[in-house]
Amino acid sequence: MSKPLILVTNDDGMFAPGLQALVEVVRELGEVVVVAPDSPQSGKGHAITITEPIRLNKVSVFEGIEAYECSGTPVDCVKLARHVVLKDRKIDLCVSGINHGSNAAINIIYSGTMSAAMEASLEGIKSIGFSSLDYSFKANFEPQKPYVLQICKYMLHSEVSSNLLNVNMPIDAIKGLKVCRQAEARWVEEFQEGIDPRGQKYYWLTGRFENQDDGNPDTDVSALDAGYISIVPSKHDLTDYEALTELRNIEQ
Repeated sequence: MSKPLILVTNDDGMFAPGLQALVEVVRELGEVVVVAPDSPQSGKGHAITITEPIRLNKVSVFEGIEAYECSGTPVDCVKLARHVVLKDRKIDLCVSGINHGSNAAINIIYSGTMSAAMEASLEGIKSIGFSSLDYSFKANFEPQKPYVLQICKYMLHSEVSSNLLNVNMPIDAIKGLKVCRQAEARWVEEFQEGIDPRGQKYYWLTGRFENQDDGNPDTDVSALDAGYISIVPSKHDLTDYEALTELRNIEQ
């Protein structure tokens, strides 16, 4: 039997330690091809490049593994992998990350890591976005690797109705895995105003994370707070089904 074909991508760039850790794990499971941005793309969400050409350059970063740097967004990376690099080949699994920072709760909307995984899942590919709560570039991913391997194996070899998982991981002392729902939470944003060296005004986004689900044990944020890896099966459909009936009054 041929080995599973695994696409690896991220939003932190080709040389991010989280990407290296993810490649080290999944290379045990099959043939790996990496297509990743040539620069950090955090917070790009599901953005795509349509006003300029996208560059794709083959690079030698991982021994024995085909890898390409892409000048576009994380979603661009997946699109080019699907339609150019791996054209006419079946991708068995797409893994994105390991992101340096949480993508729990509402962060899935803004995340380039999760948008890359979501783009692959739109193509019918089983996809997982992995994120660590450690934002440091020197983050230690060793405690998380066995769980990454376990989750990837499960997705590769099991029939799961959801083909998109949002996985967030504590830094260390991990207690296990929790399958849970996305917390109802949001960022309360502020903009710090300043003056640059040329005398021009600028604004820098900041703010605080506010969890309206605080105290509910079945959410990803609660699982992480308790020391567990959170696994949230996710979807693309943003329809508010509860509102469909009441809104149909507008048709009268």
